[in-house]
Amino acid sequence: MDWQAWHDAYDSPDSWLTRRLRAVQDRIQDALDAAPPGPLRVVSVCAGQGRDLVEVLAHHPRRDDVRARLVELDHENAAFARESAHRAGLGQVDVVTGDASLTDHYLDLAPADLVLVCGVFGNIVDADIERTVDVCTRLCRTGGTVVWTRNRHAPDRVPLVCDWFEERGFERMWLSDPDAGFGVGAHRFTGEPDELTSAQRMFDFIGYDVLKAAGEGGRGAGSR
Repeated sequence: MDWQAWHDAYDSPDSWLTRRLRAVQDRIQDALDAAPPGPLRVVSVCAGQGRDLVEVLAHHPRRDDVRARLVELDHENAAFARESAHRAGLGQVDVVTGDASLTDHYLDLAPADLVLVCGVFGNIVDADIERTVDVCTRLCRTGGTVVWTRNRHAPDRVPLVCDWFEERGFERMWLSDPDAGFGVGAHRFTGEPDELTSAQRMFDFIGYDVLKAAGEGGRGAGSR
């Protein structure tokens, strides 16, 4: 999969991907608006080109309060995110080119005020989705928010993802309409985070195209 080319749909204002991006950005805006005064920490897992967070932070009044880490394996997409943050004057946004499934990248920022898991759940098997949700109880602080995405093609896993979050002490704050053509959710953590441990792998990023060919739960074009 050419993940850089996949992002080209963002340049079309009427694409489903652009509409999903707006929904994610609105949830980021809400989380930043509601965050307590003082320094804020944000982590983005499989950050892609970072358009969701960087474009919001560029104009948000809390921008200087935020320290963020975006982790993305694809070198060209990571470079795009890094350059976008630089152009926006967001020197406190750190873009790491690396395996976003490894907890080591987030140890110094966890538990964070905002955790972005966008473009992940449609590209991994169900067991890894649940494992990642479980790790979110260590990535996210009490009162913090997780914003996540998942396609709604059959089999629709969005209700199950909601159940997994809510079984672990997350409160549902917002969920996109089933007819929107995409799934975006925001859950607030009401529990107490356990310590995030090093050398833990949350998931194996398989890719929706491979999952679709295998008939697994990640089927549906545009899952990322």
